[in-house]
Amino acid sequence: MTTNTEIPPRADVWQRSPPAEVGFDESGIQAAVAYACEHETDWLIDLSEQKAIAGDEPPPWNEILGPLKPRGGPTGVIVSRGAIIAEWGNADRVDTTFSATKSYIALCALVALRLGLIRSLDDLLQDYDLCAHFETPQNQRISWRHLLQQTSEWEGTLWTKPDQVDRNRQVGPGSRTLAKGGPRRLCSPGSHWEYNDVRVNLAALCLTLLFGRPLGEVLREYIMDPIGAGRSWEWYGYRNSWVEINGQTIPSVSGGAHWGGGLWISAIDHARMGLLIARGGFWGGYEVLPRKLIAQLFEPCVLNPSYGLMWWLNTDREMFASAPESSVFAYGAGANYVWVDAPRDLVAVVRWINPDFMDGFIARVMGAATAG
Repeated sequence: MTTNTEIPPRADVWQRSPPAEVGFDESGIQAAVAYACEHETDWLIDLSEQKAIAGDEPPPWNEILGPLKPRGGPTGVIVSRGAIIAEWGNADRVDTTFSATKSYIALCALVALRLGLIRSLDDLLQDYDLCAHFETPQNQRISWRHLLQQTSEWEGTLWTKPDQVDRNRQVGPGSRTLAKGGPRRLCSPGSHWEYNDVRVNLAALCLTLLFGRPLGEVLREYIMDPIGAGRSWEWYGYRNSWVEINGQTIPSVSGGAHWGGGLWISAIDHARMGLLIARGGFWGGYEVLPRKLIAQLFEPCVLNPSYGLMWWLNTDREMFASAPESSVFAYGAGANYVWVDAPRDLVAVVRWINPDFMDGFIARVMGAATAG
């Protein structure tokens, strides 16, 4: 399959192609789109009323600290060989994206690596002297990799949220029903995987302190502007997640909308990011991020082979049986997905689908592929 390296130069321009011209059956793609629209999430439109992830937490842990907005309807875009072959809903609508935000935190960490601000992901955070959150015996041996792989076992409270709120939280393949927020003896850093938004917010704080500026500015300058993304997206923190750096008070963003905030972005701009990943960090002939850094995102965590650096992997097809094993996902509740399969030069953004039906959508897209 040949690759079309033509990349849309501006936010409002993107090449479109009939599915048949890039190796897909048009009726099959239409069936996939119809399926996504027919299986809308059961989440309320008013996310503040839904209370999102925090709704099942006891007070005061369930307090919403950041902004939320009403969600849109089923929306998405499919990109093959650099061209849009399908679009549904309002793909330009800026919507909250929940934990797909985490994958953008990982991109900011790659920027820090490229600039030499992080020497190695295996460096200990305490050696960077960024904050006092790594001084206790439990936290002294935490590395950047531990934070980005969700294996840090960090203990503490950040922005009034204790790490315990997400202890025993189960997400992804092999999830079990446990008492989320219940007591659990902490392990040593790097020896236990746990999906924990408090620790993700800590990773965002550490990167903010490292750059000395808001992560939204970093993402815009080094990633989103070079790929022609729009100017409408925003990255929010909480009303209490402000830090002082060099005499300026700046926001520390959240890694999702667990307690509000997170990245608000359109499906089209999600797709641009996905295409950057599919192309190994290149946008046309311009290297936005080195391919070898992009590859680090998808090195499986030993403790959870379905997880890389804040990206979901499809190791042994455990995430989605119908997707190629080479697929990777930015995934947020709601449900919000950015599906990237680099060998096939395929990107799909799917928003507000019932997650139980995402594999069915993938099966229909893959079933539409032809020998073309």
